[in-house]
Amino acid sequence: MLKMMKIAVISNHSLSLVNFRGPLITSMIENKMHVSALAPDYDEYTMGEVRALGADPVHYSLSRTGMNPIRDLIDLYKLFILLRRLKPDVTLAYFVKPVIYGSIAAWLAGVERRYSMIEGLGFIFIEDNTETFKHKLLKKMISNMYRLSLSLNMNVIFLNHDDLEEFSKGGIISDGRAVLISGIGVDLKFFYFAPPIQKPVTFLFIGRMLKEKGIYEFIEAARYLKNHYPETRFIFVGNVDDNPSSIPEYELRKWVKECLIEWPGQVKDVRPWIERSSIFVLPSYYREGKPRTIQEAMAMGRPVITTYAPGCRETVHDGVNGFLIPVRDSDALARSMERFIEDPDLIVTMGLESRRLAETHYDVHEINRQLMSIMGISAL
Repeated sequence: MLKMMKIAVISNHSLSLVNFRGPLITSMIENKMHVSALAPDYDEYTMGEVRALGADPVHYSLSRTGMNPIRDLIDLYKLFILLRRLKPDVTLAYFVKPVIYGSIAAWLAGVERRYSMIEGLGFIFIEDNTETFKHKLLKKMISNMYRLSLSLNMNVIFLNHDDLEEFSKGGIISDGRAVLISGIGVDLKFFYFAPPIQKPVTFLFIGRMLKEKGIYEFIEAARYLKNHYPETRFIFVGNVDDNPSSIPEYELRKWVKECLIEWPGQVKDVRPWIERSSIFVLPSYYREGKPRTIQEAMAMGRPVITTYAPGCRETVHDGVNGFLIPVRDSDALARSMERFIEDPDLIVTMGLESRRLAETHYDVHEINRQLMSIMGISAL
């Protein structure tokens, strides 16, 4: 009787195991593999959702945003003990700390096949002329930690050319270990095409309420457009975060009170909100991998306005399925938004192009076949 392959998927956020890794975990289960889904923040809801996928939810200790080296070393040791007990054949880690500490812990625990996915580089790799000495020191430290941990991986999976190039040029990874895929993908049946709303023109943002996601630039553009086109709607979907750069909740509530935005907060299913929208907007200067929210909106037939920032710019063919704008430029954002208000037919034509591009590049089942092939896992 063949031994069932055991896989540990290591994340820093339990909900991402469902929303981002759910189809991959399902595919692994369908291929008769045992999956342990590791996260530090499980609650009853996410544990139930992970069990519904067929995987075992496993809690481990990790401070997502903390920078206490003693706490991190203790967590690394605990993760090593946990992986030694679970005895996985393969580990797949994603997000910064799970990649760094998960790779080291898996190597110490004797896991033979270790893989990591770089889902963007985060705020620490944002190009900024005003970088402080502390920021530069932190970037150097994290780069060195990446260099060590990624050297312990069989392959490292990247979602965009910019991140791969930065790590290659910086000597953080050798080209032989790096693999590039088109994104994490979306289920094109789950994220079905839905005709966009043309009246009133409705702009939608989905994501964490972080400054680097371009929230303040969005607000400045929305304020200008509300003055000139008062019927236009602006919707923010997502919650405040424990990240230091999170937008304070009182500011969001103030904008709601001004009737500037609508803010339902965190939602379990984003599809109804995409259905109620005309255009998806992500004015991010965060180092994204390839934003899943953009892929979801494209699959449902929404034009996209996003920036030339790494990861974001690869999702939009400028003037075809949306518009690309410079980072931190609220005026350029307002002008691009205004084009849709003045010519609502663009919403339909560019939305159709978004769906076509999603079908071509972001089919999650095709991407999961690639991932499983990279990890040496045979798919049925």
